[in-house]
Amino acid sequence: MLIWNKNKKMKPFLNHLLFVLLAMLFASCQKDNIVSVAMIATSDDVNDDIAGTTFTQTVYVAYHDNGSAIVTGATDDFSVTINGNDVTIVYAGEEHVMYELSGTAADGYFKLYSGSKQGITLNGVNLTNTNGAAINIQGPTAAPNKGKRTFVVLKGTNSLADGTSYIDTPSAEDEKAALFSEGQLVFSGTGSLAVEASGKSGIVSDDYLHVMEGTITVNTTTSATVSGSDTLKPACLKANDYIKVTGGTLRLTSSGTGAKGISCDGYGIFRGGIVNVTVTGSNYGSSGGGGGFHGGGQSSSDGVSAKGIKFDGNLSITGGSLVVKATAHEGIESKGTITISDGMVYSYSQSDDAINSASEFTISGGYVCGHSAGNDGLDANGNCYIKGGVVYTISSSSPEVAVDANTEGGYKLYVEGGTLIAIGGLESGSSLTQSCYSASSWSQNTWYALTVGSTVYAFKTPSSGGTPLVVSGASTPALSSGVTVSGGTSYFEGLLYNDTSVSGGSSVSLSSYTGGNGGGGGPGGGGHGPF
Repeated sequence: MLIWNKNKKMKPFLNHLLFVLLAMLFASCQKDNIVSVAMIATSDDVNDDIAGTTFTQTVYVAYHDNGSAIVTGATDDFSVTINGNDVTIVYAGEEHVMYELSGTAADGYFKLYSGSKQGITLNGVNLTNTNGAAINIQGPTAAPNKGKRTFVVLKGTNSLADGTSYIDTPSAEDEKAALFSEGQLVFSGTGSLAVEASGKSGIVSDDYLHVMEGTITVNTTTSATVSGSDTLKPACLKANDYIKVTGGTLRLTSSGTGAKGISCDGYGIFRGGIVNVTVTGSNYGSSGGGGGFHGGGQSSSDGVSAKGIKFDGNLSITGGSLVVKATAHEGIESKGTITISDGMVYSYSQSDDAINSASEFTISGGYVCGHSAGNDGLDANGNCYIKGGVVYTISSSSPEVAVDANTEGGYKLYVEGGTLIAIGGLESGSSLTQSCYSASSWSQNTWYALTVGSTVYAFKTPSSGGTPLVVSGASTPALSSGVTVSGGTSYFEGLLYNDTSVSGGSSVSLSSYTGGNGGGGGPGGGGHGPF
């Protein structure tokens, strides 16, 4: 990597310093030749802070539904083309420019060619492109390089929408979403953005995507397309390198066939913010996956699964709130490892695993719930470790289990700490260094109280589920059924309460449990809680 000044002169000292810092970072993160992606991506946080960038000028783009867009502030370094409300800007300079968009256009777009880092402020803009992307950020016209970082600043209320077909896209260019960028996208600001995608994805970066602030709502009604050279696997949010959420609010919904809520070819980091994902679309293709396909995936090359969240790399969750619901396939999937150390995670799948890791799955803290009506609650294709936190996991599909590890491949489940509630049992052959206990029976749609030491948890059982009901804690737990619940902190959309008060109910007999399906269960009722 070379650092150049404006006159293209190398700065050897800075280059050397950068290499040294990167080497130190990799060395400190490396363990068994695996580098912590969470620590590496954290190094981008400083550069992603817009406060560290000075913008030398602002170009204003004002859209007018009853006329043409007006562009002001552009100097000799800019080439501006306006056709009605279609605005294309080519920037040949090297300064950092802020582009501020405002106004309304039912048929228009903003397209930018630039080789420099820049910002785009959305200041009360409502923009629809009937033939493609509403905002399209390309790299420099003279080279096929990726674009640089674009700060997207949300101010006021904004909306973007694409068309059902992208008929004006040049053959040499990508245009993958209602808001598309060749380079990095970093969202900040106190405003809101609503994106309606009916042709392709909602928001896409061909590099990485970082949400730091703001309220972003994305709805996709796209259908998966596999014809032509641009194979489309749409999503509300999509990136090549990684997706990181450290703040703000994301509300993502998709009803498109084969469409996902979040999709990334790289890894994922959730350190803060509020994320809600709902995917109701069906799978695409003759073997689109879903219930019966263990671990997801399709046997046909044209199949596309409608998953809630999918990362091809590792997934790290260290804070924030993440709620995911999927109808046809997995709620959350990583093709690498999954580690959860803090925050709140609730994932529901009607047809497949609630949370699936293609490799190791480790929970050491936070509140985690995996609820599957068609497969495993938590599923690891490597070892699965429960070391801490509060874990409530449900499998409603016999003979699947609440927590599954790949014993066929020589791996196993390790329960070493934390508080665990598992409806559907644990994988056979598990290593339970923290003792687990099974209930003599359990009832559906019933409030239970689990006491571990001085802490009381209240949880509601589902309308269906496998057997047995298994609990574990740092000390020998006590379990009561049919209790009345009042107060406390709600988790998993009201399925569990902590620091709550309970009354009534009856004691449930517990016996030592070593793993595997079996035990009592069945329909029942009783008890009520704060809905």
